[in-house]
Amino acid sequence: MDNYRRRVQYYETDKMAIVYHANYIKWYEEARVYIMEQMGYSYKAMEDMGIMMPVLSVTAQYKKGAQYGDFVDIAVKFTKFNGIKMGFAYTMTDAATGELRMTGTSEHCFVDRDFRPVNIKKKFPKFYEDMMRYMEEQNG
Repeated sequence: MDNYRRRVQYYETDKMAIVYHANYIKWYEEARVYIMEQMGYSYKAMEDMGIMMPVLSVTAQYKKGAQYGDFVDIAVKFTKFNGIKMGFAYTMTDAATGELRMTGTSEHCFVDRDFRPVNIKKKFPKFYEDMMRYMEEQNG
């Protein structure tokens, strides 16, 4: 699966001319949405199925700030999927040099439109099977 690539916009930088730290977390979401779409499960399609994935936790380890005009590649890896929770790991690198910019994680749960927990394995078995298959393929 392809990495998500994006260009740093001027408005995303701070007075030190590097990306403001909270913007990286927004990029997690962009990359996560992109990867899910590549798998055939856009957030829109999931919400149409009645599934939402609120964030439970986020981590970020900043290595070197990206600057205006840089292109960054964001690799997304599934770290957890049990039908109730899903975890992702992110590795951000400079697209031109491959230099590490940051790493991080996010964890999510599945809820319905009323924010009640959803067991994907029981309620959406095809989605569950597709995610399990992808996890197996990803982890060799």
